Amino acid sequence: PVHASYAYDPRFSVILLPSNVGKRKAQIAAIRRSFGDLVLNVDSDTEIAPDVVSKLVCKMQDPAVGAAMGQLTASNRNDSWLTRLIDMEYWLACNEERAAQTRFGAVMCCCGPCAMYRRSALMLLLDQYETQFFRGKPSDFGEDRHLTILMLKAGFRTEYVPDAIAATVVPDRLLPYLRQQLRWARSTYRDTLLGLHLLPGLDRYLTLDVLGQNLGPLLLAISSIAALAQLALTDSVPWWTGLTIVAMTMIRCSVAALRAGELRFLGFSLHTPINIFLLLPMKV
Repeated sequence: PVHASYAYDPRFSVILLPSNVGKRKAQIAAIRRSFGDLVLNVDSDTEIAPDVVSKLVCKMQDPAVGAAMGQLTASNRNDSWLTRLIDMEYWLACNEERAAQTRFGAVMCCCGPCAMYRRSALMLLLDQYETQFFRGKPSDFGEDRHLTILMLKAGFRTEYVPDAIAATVVPDRLLPYLRQQLRWARSTYRDTLLGLHLLPGLDRYLTLDVLGQNLGPLLLAISSIAALAQLALTDSVPWWTGLTIVAMTMIRCSVAALRAGELRFLGFSLHTPINIFLLLPMKV
């Protein structure tokens, strides 16, 4: 249907590859055929606001910026309790994590649903991007994070633009959500290791941020296992562990509710048991 709608529109050049070769090779084919100064990547399940291009272009006027991403929301937010949680999760990822990283010009992952790149920078990096291997095989996951790491490695800044809004479809059932999180976790851990050598050249906050993102889940997992062991072996309830996790959850959700001006973020506390009992074991 997309091809039928746009193939004969003179504003568009549609590239049909002979087979489904994956996102990375499709991106590369399009980038190599492009000719503008800037390239906008939009995932197929994403709708962008009318002013997204102009908002991102303003950020890209600085030649030191190699990539910029917009703010992601869930277009199907009202479909289920899970899509509401994911919409809040995206807000937190964009307006806490990415917003903090962009103060130092080093967003660690420009997300695929809405990211603009400098084509001259892409052309320098395409061969590295195309030939990435993992455990002896061509990599078929983690494209967004790896391309961002390559941008930082080449000396470009990566930025977040909060008023460039893109709405993307998110999983509305638990199993697809867990599969998505597993893919993202693989990419995070692999490319964090690949990008560790960049940290000494970036602001010290980025080192703290990367350590927190990777050690935080480990510490939470150890605390949870220790609490369950205490309950099983001593028949005593691990009140302090439980109360600490509840307190940290409510502080985080309260700060988000205050900053966003929306009480719904208090409901994000429901994500904590999903994280402890489903996401952490799956990531291990």
